[in-house]
Amino acid sequence: MVPPIGPIALDYIAASAKKAGIDVEIVDLCLTDDPLKMLQEHFATQSPQLVGISFRNTDDCFWPGAQWFVPDFAETVRGIRNMTDAPIVIGGVGFSIFARRIVEYTGADFGIRGDGEQAIVSLVKELQQSKRFECVDGLIWRCNGEIYSNQPSWPTTLSLPSSRDEIDNLTYFNKGGQCGLETKRGCDRRCIYCADPLTKGPTIRLREPSEVADEVQSLIAQGVEVLHLCDSEFNIPRKHAYSVCEEFNQRSIGRSLSWYTYMAVVPFDAELAKAMRKAGCIGINFTGDSACSSMLKTYGQAHVKDDLALAVRLCRDNDIKVMIDLLFGGPGETAETVSQTVEFIKQIEPDCAGAPLGIRVYPGTQIANIVANEGSRETNPNIHRKYSGPVDLFQPTFYISQALGPQPAKLVKELIAGDKRFFEPTEPAALQEDESEQSTDHNYNDNMELVEAIKKGERGAYWDILRKLRIN
Repeated sequence: MVPPIGPIALDYIAASAKKAGIDVEIVDLCLTDDPLKMLQEHFATQSPQLVGISFRNTDDCFWPGAQWFVPDFAETVRGIRNMTDAPIVIGGVGFSIFARRIVEYTGADFGIRGDGEQAIVSLVKELQQSKRFECVDGLIWRCNGEIYSNQPSWPTTLSLPSSRDEIDNLTYFNKGGQCGLETKRGCDRRCIYCADPLTKGPTIRLREPSEVADEVQSLIAQGVEVLHLCDSEFNIPRKHAYSVCEEFNQRSIGRSLSWYTYMAVVPFDAELAKAMRKAGCIGINFTGDSACSSMLKTYGQAHVKDDLALAVRLCRDNDIKVMIDLLFGGPGETAETVSQTVEFIKQIEPDCAGAPLGIRVYPGTQIANIVANEGSRETNPNIHRKYSGPVDLFQPTFYISQALGPQPAKLVKELIAGDKRFFEPTEPAALQEDESEQSTDHNYNDNMELVEAIKKGERGAYWDILRKLRIN
């Protein structure tokens, strides 16, 4: 995927393995034009004991793109299998959603669902000694033709290496316009569509603010000037967010670094906004979802529309760019509820607003239960997909309320009425009235407009770069 995003998991996991005395080499397939050749050259001279592969995204999570990455990933696994006899273990956020299915599909020997830092060390030790794989948290493993799944790897305490020197962060920054880090893991919110509690755990696990600041300073020393925090929601809990900002401010980090983050609409107040701005925050992407009370209740959100207005105002007061991510098409969505949301967002005037259409349905989420309760998946008019055969949530499958009619993207675009602050949804090619219709959404997968802008020096969150391109 381009623009490329640095694989921070490899940074964290490689450093954790090295600390445990394990020899580690990283082959970064994202930074080469010929991944197969790079793999062949590596395995021609190396004989590892274990091969680990990070798989972050199973698909682009975007309707109408609906690109599924698993088949290509399986080819990579098969290619590596032909180059080495070493067992293969897969991990990553995307992998963790479908851990067992991906191990089955790819033929990998192992998988790790959840945190990889401790699990990979435990797996290596078991491979070297007694092979008691049932003792490795998070492990998906094979025995006598069967696949077994251990409990997810979600350690109660979270401490991560702060050196960040295992991958080429500066190249990722130059090519991708930003780098990332985590201040915590896990999410205890109950949004009906989100897979984060399934992949990162339903309990929030906090890092020490001093450790986070150490990591930031390591990245600054490497030449990184813009970060995007990878937390599910930076301000959950608020106290931790404020403590991180205080640590940044004690070290004057905001003078040499700008950063963006995802946030819930509540809690957010003037004190936190001021501390964030001083600490270097220049942009917030709020999980707004809707400005209609019935839809907010359906989505499981704690905020009301007036909280959206306050969030925008606090950002304006503190010179922070603000994006509100909306979500159209959920259960009960109608033309009227979409209209209410669009009109309210126009009134409160954020810098930009994402208006994607359709909810990616993940197994284990509440939206999956809603789909199950609506009857047959195959005949459900709210289900949209590009693949044939039985409905399989392993592949990109989306929920779009049938009440939005046969051309829901057209309906949403007509309500937006050309307001350039909105990233409008795109209709599937089969439903487009004009084949030359240009995309106005904010799908970042293979977005050449972003790639070219970053080559010319743009840096920051992709929504902010696209926003600036629109107004220039």
